[in-house]
Amino acid sequence: MNLLFLTILFPLLGYLLLAFSRGRWSERQVALVGVGSVAFAAGVAGWVGVEFLQQPRGVIGYTQLLWNWIEAGNFKSDFTLRLDGLSLTMLGVVSGVGFLIHLFASWYMRGEEGYSRFFAYMNLFIASMVVLVLADNLLLMYLGWEGVGTCSYLLISFWFERNSAAVAGKKAFITNRVGDVGFMIAMFLIFSKVGNLTFDRVFEAVEQGVFSNDMVLLIGIFFIIGAAGKSAQLPLYVWLPDAMEGPTPVSALIHAATMVTAGVYLMSRANPIWGVDGRALVVLAVIGGLTALF
Repeated sequence: MNLLFLTILFPLLGYLLLAFSRGRWSERQVALVGVGSVAFAAGVAGWVGVEFLQQPRGVIGYTQLLWNWIEAGNFKSDFTLRLDGLSLTMLGVVSGVGFLIHLFASWYMRGEEGYSRFFAYMNLFIASMVVLVLADNLLLMYLGWEGVGTCSYLLISFWFERNSAAVAGKKAFITNRVGDVGFMIAMFLIFSKVGNLTFDRVFEAVEQGVFSNDMVLLIGIFFIIGAAGKSAQLPLYVWLPDAMEGPTPVSALIHAATMVTAGVYLMSRANPIWGVDGRALVVLAVIGGLTALF
């Protein structure tokens, strides 16, 4: 399982190679790098998943510290990856389905101007999404969260010469930033009580009763705002219909498989924090139900 970091490194290297190729490569070379990097990431994810499932009963998670990321005063946040049942499930979806979409796009996008740029954006999207799902703390998850939002803007407005595509990209970017403020405020509230953003430490604080019910409700509402932006729930759904201005593989990757599930993943990952208050669950159920009907 110590190869877990490669699920991020492969698509990130693919992005860097394609970005610095500056369109000089043939479509075949671009496809080999763009699709191959995600194929390797999916292969590593499968290998890691098999090893994880063979762990002794009682082992519920694996963490991999890559480096000390931020340290300022009493605040410390490491670049640590976390693998458990939830993140493994999402890692399989992101890398596996992402590979199939890349494979389809390698034929679908042939002849399009910006073929290399397209796959550079797609590889960066996969790398950002994997950071999001494997993050061991809220701040690292937020890094992946913002990376996914940036790539959605770049991909939706890929045909930026068309005004409708440019406007759709900006709408997605701005709407998601509104939701991201909610995520950020929830992080601030948690840090103000715990002084740490690592999931295990925060979950321990919840069990010890550090958060009042009103604080839990408030954190839950702000998390829901963040999730509503990424998963296009009321009232932050407005970016999703116009996002079809992007190429079809973008719709498959962003709207069907990965990005819109980021909000669901956030709700699931952070559930021990805010799920202890039934009022927050009611808010979530109402928003989800109304969005489905709408």
